[in-house]
Amino acid sequence: MEEAFRDHIATVNQDGKRVWVYPKKPKGKFTNRRKLISYSLLVFLLSAPFIKINGDQLIEINILERKFSMFGATFWPQDLYLFAVMLIIAIVFVILFTIIYGRLFCGWFCPQTIFMEFVFRQVEYWIDGDWTKQRALDKQAWNAQKWAKRILKHTIFWLISFVIANIFLAYIIGSNALLKIITEPVREHIGGLISIGIFTTIFYFVFSWLREQVCTTICPYGRLQGVLLDQNSMVVAYDYVRGEDRGKFRKGEDRPSAKKGDCIDCSQCVHVCPTGIDIRNGTQLECVNCTACIDACDSMMEGVGLEKGLIRFVSENGIRNRTRFQWTRRVISYTVLLVILIGIWVTMMAIREDFSTTIIRQRGSTYQLTREKDISNIFEIDLTNKTKEVFRVKLVSSDPSVKLELASDSLELPGQKHIRERFLARFPYSFIQNGTRKIDIIIVGNGKEMDRVRIKVIGPSF
Repeated sequence: MEEAFRDHIATVNQDGKRVWVYPKKPKGKFTNRRKLISYSLLVFLLSAPFIKINGDQLIEINILERKFSMFGATFWPQDLYLFAVMLIIAIVFVILFTIIYGRLFCGWFCPQTIFMEFVFRQVEYWIDGDWTKQRALDKQAWNAQKWAKRILKHTIFWLISFVIANIFLAYIIGSNALLKIITEPVREHIGGLISIGIFTTIFYFVFSWLREQVCTTICPYGRLQGVLLDQNSMVVAYDYVRGEDRGKFRKGEDRPSAKKGDCIDCSQCVHVCPTGIDIRNGTQLECVNCTACIDACDSMMEGVGLEKGLIRFVSENGIRNRTRFQWTRRVISYTVLLVILIGIWVTMMAIREDFSTTIIRQRGSTYQLTREKDISNIFEIDLTNKTKEVFRVKLVSSDPSVKLELASDSLELPGQKHIRERFLARFPYSFIQNGTRKIDIIIVGNGKEMDRVRIKVIGPSF
């Protein structure tokens, strides 16, 4: 059957049942590089919520307060367009990255892979042993040793999940709010503790049971590969031109004369794969480009005296035509688009205002006639201060005929906060022309004009 391996994912058998993956512990040049990158990213991910720049979290996605902080820049709902452009840039970057380097992000930078392979999997290797011991332990009857190992492993998994849940929550509600949940009495933060418990359970379930299913079935990025990759994309691939036909290694044998390729059919590339695929079948959606198979194959090639690189970063055209990576029109187009978007975003950040005002008429209201025989309109004003300075705000009309009345003589607008108030615009009958007239509302903060907003007042038409 042609390409039968593509009819189903490697972790589901013909009966539709889960096939548990027992990956062999990888070692080699690429594994060492992944460790360096992964542990560096782990330190960053665990510490970022507690690093402050000018009093703000290094990274905070505070949905409750509608506040987003990224590397010293704070975004408010009024800055949604900036955040949207930044997300578009990230999407284009992922697309461009995938077109050129395949799913390299998944194997080297994705938090799911980093935590799974370099935290949870390492605990499993330490307690249960390498892949053959893990397989034997699963088949073993339940006894004191198996119970002890299972309880120890899953207790550690739960504790690690609890730590991850706390860190994750710090990104959402802020590290200061998280510290309050931890240090203050339980009864004051029931909701927060429930949230931590839910997230802990989710992370425990993902890393103890779902595992590679997140990458192969749940994550939409894995599905995108089918439309993003082409024959010029650099991926972890098996050089079938050089490797086929496969044959066991025999010392002193002339493999070309025996019509054998360089693949010695040792299956080490299969044993180390964390998603359970055989890379020799070709590019598959389950492959996360973790390079474990490269290290395993290079080790075997070195052991039998054959050239390394039977499995390597290479494109399909590179294998077929023995060529290097080439800049195609599609790659150049996405690169130019990415540069343009970054330029637009930088420009938008440079002209971004630190103070914004929105004034709208109170919903459902028109105009009122006062006892003093004046006309009044009710407005709602939303003030946002994106700086850390505290402002004493006053509202001034550009036309002295219009009097603005607030609940207090002035408003205090704290740093990096927004407030919403109502005010009354009062004016005489003679001020209205044909039922409407436009005026400017001048927002004065600490004695300086901060903003100016044009509004329309309404009244009876004469």
